[in-house]
Amino acid sequence: MKTSTLAVYHCFALLWYMFLSYSILLIKAEDRPSEVFLYGAQWKYLTVLNLVFQAIFYGVSFLADVLKLIKKLRTVKYVISCRDLLFSVGAFPVATFVFVSFWTLYIYNRELVYPKSLDGIIPMWLNHAVHTAIVVLALLEMIVTPHHYPPKKKGLTLLGFVSIAYISWVLWIYWATKQWVYPLFGLFSPVFLAAFFVGSIIFILCIYTFGELLNHVIWGDSAVILEYKRKGK
Repeated sequence: MKTSTLAVYHCFALLWYMFLSYSILLIKAEDRPSEVFLYGAQWKYLTVLNLVFQAIFYGVSFLADVLKLIKKLRTVKYVISCRDLLFSVGAFPVATFVFVSFWTLYIYNRELVYPKSLDGIIPMWLNHAVHTAIVVLALLEMIVTPHHYPPKKKGLTLLGFVSIAYISWVLWIYWATKQWVYPLFGLFSPVFLAAFFVGSIIFILCIYTFGELLNHVIWGDSAVILEYKRKGK
């Protein structure tokens, strides 16, 4: 795909995620079910944090495209490195994790993850935009742009830290409010909850490995950053 076309696509994706983030934040305080938006507001939900992260990723991707168009090759190689790291350890695995975990729990018992009280507040299109379209865009990004994955140990370690950081945020909210971010956690014993968290980390690390494999299947041994290193010398 031409760089100019990629720039348009990444700009559109950036604006889309900014719009979704704004739409979620626009929910009036008086309309929020008290049991859903308490301490931490929307920022305690991985779905919302993912929207912000995706916006950052596509912002960096758009910047890389613009720098390529204006021939700032010495700068673009660093931006591309940042873009690829954000995609490999964040944009793809987190979007996929949100999609799989949300719809699995929703099908099992929606009250555990998305109470019916939200139906009158969050329109269906917005629900699918933040829980379904995210994985479609992540896969599309994988198809239209080759990404240079970091060494596996580094990538898995960084993603592990991101996962632990979010789990720590969830535990902090419980400590401060005595209420779980997701009602599902209240059904677990401490031992089972710990096992659930460990299992979730293992699952998202598996998603990382799948993304790396998929990127290789689509693009082979392509490492776009090398092109700009050579040109930048």
